[in-house]
Amino acid sequence: MVPQPARMPRQDTFRTIAKRQVGRVRGAATSVKDAVLGSASEAADSAGSAADALGDAVSDAPGAVARKAQGSPIAAGLIAFGAGLLVSSLLPASRVEQQAAEKIKDTAQPMVDGLTDTAKDMAENLKEPAQQAMQEVKSTATDATAAVKDDANAAAHDVSAQAQNAKDTVQQAAK
Repeated sequence: MVPQPARMPRQDTFRTIAKRQVGRVRGAATSVKDAVLGSASEAADSAGSAADALGDAVSDAPGAVARKAQGSPIAAGLIAFGAGLLVSSLLPASRVEQQAAEKIKDTAQPMVDGLTDTAKDMAENLKEPAQQAMQEVKSTATDATAAVKDDANAAAHDVSAQAQNAKDTVQQAAK
């Protein structure tokens, strides 16, 4: 008999995945809260109910978080804050939130336009001084190049004269 290939599990929809993630986060947050504020047995009961709902692999996570956070309210607070952020990112924005964002955007737009105009004016005002500074740098570089060239020529002439003197001195000493 030929073995049949394993069937792929049914694809979960986005909504199902989101619901599952929200359930996991809620279970973890409840366990952390209970570990910090409640008794250890309440945290264990909560972790046990989460285990039944989410399966063995997921159920151990809230218990582990609760054990690590127990006695450390700052860590528990940070974990709860992170869980809240995760849950809020999964939920769509409400109509009130969307309207508030629109009002803020409409209120801020004149400021953004003003800042853009100011930045353009500053760029325009700095353009001429920047060009003058560039011209001065170019002029200074040209002057420096000429000075180095003159110094090099003078040094070459000095070396040539010294070489001639040395040659004459050697020739007279050889006579």
